[in-house]
Amino acid sequence: MVTVANLANQPPRSRQLGTSPFAQRKGAEQSRLRPPHGTANLGANPANSCPLTPLGFLERAATVFGDCPSVVYHDTVFTWSQTHRRCLRLASALVSLGISRGDIVSVLLPNVPAMYEMHFGVPMSGAVLNTINTRLDAHTVAVLLRHSGSKLVFVDPASLQLIRDALQLLPPGHPAPRVIPVEDPHEKEFPAAPPGTLTYERLLEIGDPEFAWVRPASEWDPMVLNYTSGTTSAPKGVVHCHRGLFLITLDSLVEWAMPRRPTYLWTLPMFHANGWSYPWGMAVVGGTNVCLRRVNAATVYAAIASRGVTHLCCAPVVLNMLANAPEGVRRPLPGKIRDRSKDVIINAGENISSVEVESVLYGHPAANKAAVVARPDELRGETPCAFISLKEDAAGTVTAADVLAWCRERMPHYMVPRTTSTGKIQKYVLRNLANEMGPARKGDCISTKV
Repeated sequence: MVTVANLANQPPRSRQLGTSPFAQRKGAEQSRLRPPHGTANLGANPANSCPLTPLGFLERAATVFGDCPSVVYHDTVFTWSQTHRRCLRLASALVSLGISRGDIVSVLLPNVPAMYEMHFGVPMSGAVLNTINTRLDAHTVAVLLRHSGSKLVFVDPASLQLIRDALQLLPPGHPAPRVIPVEDPHEKEFPAAPPGTLTYERLLEIGDPEFAWVRPASEWDPMVLNYTSGTTSAPKGVVHCHRGLFLITLDSLVEWAMPRRPTYLWTLPMFHANGWSYPWGMAVVGGTNVCLRRVNAATVYAAIASRGVTHLCCAPVVLNMLANAPEGVRRPLPGKIRDRSKDVIINAGENISSVEVESVLYGHPAANKAAVVARPDELRGETPCAFISLKEDAAGTVTAADVLAWCRERMPHYMVPRTTSTGKIQKYVLRNLANEMGPARKGDCISTKV
């Protein structure tokens, strides 16, 4: 069992540095100009300092974007004001069940509204959120529940049998967490919970929408407990503090240049690294969270078209699925979404992500910019064609052959591109250029164009 009630040590205090006599004399002169009770006497206090936490983003969203849509799922639409109050109800209800600061609350849910609310409501109760991959087997789920010491588990109807099996595998004498089902009125195939069962919505009914949520005593307090996949060994717990999640949320928004009030489609599972911090990020920018229980080409394209989606995150396998969707399923993408499906290169039946190839090229010390597009190939259908802009100090010293050798050491043979050195990187221009180069033929490995 891991202890997550307190994280590491506090950051070290700042050191007192010595000053020169001149600086001391100058400081003394300045001090005479200060009022008797100047800023030198002010320290951190509740009025000017509070622990960093992404949970405060929800309060701000309820104020700034109160009447704007926050969460959409089928015909259910919540506003930011409603989401704020629902999360406060959740936090309040958890406290009434005996959940206290540092307790682990686990979640086995797909991307439904309740999963979004968990990212605020659970830590607002003082508890630590533990999202579990719904694709795991019962044995692994049991390992996570035992290791974390989870006190309570919210479970989707589709995962009820999974959690029952997992609880049976807990060691004798280990306290089993309480199970609360999260019903989905849009899924008719799941049977309703037995009468008297405390479901998620019934739990919210007993919560207080004006609850004074449990703020972290320190920004280093734990907020989230995740686990590694365990593909090579036993899963390992990873604890994230309020400060770390606050910073990574803002960093992700800046890195993506996220605009105000985007429409974000949840194709990335929120149980996967907490949706890369975007549950909290959408509150910052007042975005609309479009939830999807199932991710397939039809539902994704339909959601993009009907909801006006502007942003989404997904793994390469999902991009490949969208790129290879039948014509009857594919729909035009809005201008704000970059259609990188054209960059999935099909080489003799193998799907090659141009992004993966580009990431290797960017690792070359001489590479300034890189782009990879598909080039027709007489034998394999398509082959990766790379265009690289070299750094100024590398011009004339690095050849296409050097870059090709670099790639062969770092990626499978079929992914290695035919390399062309060029200038400005504009993908639509480069695709045309690659097509004008004509089909690749046997022995045609490298071309260099300045």
